[in-house]
Amino acid sequence: MHELSIATSLVRLAEASAREAGAARVTRVHLRLGALAGVVREALDFAYEVATEGTLLAGSELVVDDVPVAVWCPACEAERTLPTIHRFRCPTCDTPTPDVRAGRELEISHLDVEVEDSVSGPPASGDGHADRLPQPPWSPLRRG
Repeated sequence: MHELSIATSLVRLAEASAREAGAARVTRVHLRLGALAGVVREALDFAYEVATEGTLLAGSELVVDDVPVAVWCPACEAERTLPTIHRFRCPTCDTPTPDVRAGRELEISHLDVEVEDSVSGPPASGDGHADRLPQPPWSPLRRG
């Protein structure tokens, strides 16, 4: 199950970014997941829960933004979203096209975190204020 290695990498990256920003806890990890990424969503959800144990992400939510496959149609000269991943033809004019523009993504878009207050210490569960940390574009999980 390669989803466990993906989840482990995702947790490692998110935790490093959160620590660097001084976060006390990560509450949500927002992930863009393309239809062609080759990831089984249910397996990733299970693996994520296992991989977060004992980390700043323990108990956090994995929020997945599904990214459909988009291709460039040379006949229409336009980007088109495919209704299925099994037929790489323009849904408007039926021209075959191998030019994939979106749908391979596997990237952290941002993190929701609780930030440690330097005066009073770490926030109690749910009492800290939440911030969003963007994921840098150099993320090893970035595909697409």
